[in-house]
Amino acid sequence: MTGPLSLAPGVVLWKTLLARAGQESMAADIESVIRQAPLFTPRMPQTLKPFSVRMSNCGELGWISDARGYRYERTHPDTGRPWPAIPDSILSIWRRVANTAAQPEACLVNFYDPVARMGLHQDRDEADLAAPIVSISLGDSGRFRFGRSVRGGKTQSVLLESGDVMVFGGPARLMFHGVDKILPGSSTLLPEGGRINLTLRRVSGPGKQSPHGSSGESQ
Repeated sequence: MTGPLSLAPGVVLWKTLLARAGQESMAADIESVIRQAPLFTPRMPQTLKPFSVRMSNCGELGWISDARGYRYERTHPDTGRPWPAIPDSILSIWRRVANTAAQPEACLVNFYDPVARMGLHQDRDEADLAAPIVSISLGDSGRFRFGRSVRGGKTQSVLLESGDVMVFGGPARLMFHGVDKILPGSSTLLPEGGRINLTLRRVSGPGKQSPHGSSGESQ
């Protein structure tokens, strides 16, 4: 592990914050989450085009996208059951890097197979924009791209490897970002390959109860 790297104002990358043993423990925790809340395929609200990533959630709230829009819900869209709790192994990363007393209410679990992508988007379905986004990478490396808080203009890209943790908040909280490419076979962490991205978010404003849902742009 190296110290935190500042990539842009509000954007910090911790290279290999999780050593191999920590990655394996967290991957096992996520496997348990997915057994309780199976991966599903979100769809774009207007076109119903399926995302190329499959996803699940853990925490009080889970992010979903379907014909009703982008929003947070308390239950899985297919099973109707509440989301599993966020594992302690993941919460410990938030406590270490988020620099806020607020606790995350949602942890998105995105699974990228070798051909999955994520277009440039903002995370703005949350009432609390003061808390940062914390993103944890497990498995195959992914080429992550980010830019400004408005569309267009210059972007940067960085290779996120297994065990890396990225934090973006403050002036970068609403930056456009996405995943251009997965590098198959770049990690041996996941037996069947692929990349898992965990995105920790605070959803409701300080001192307020969590909403049942919100709408906005894709995650």
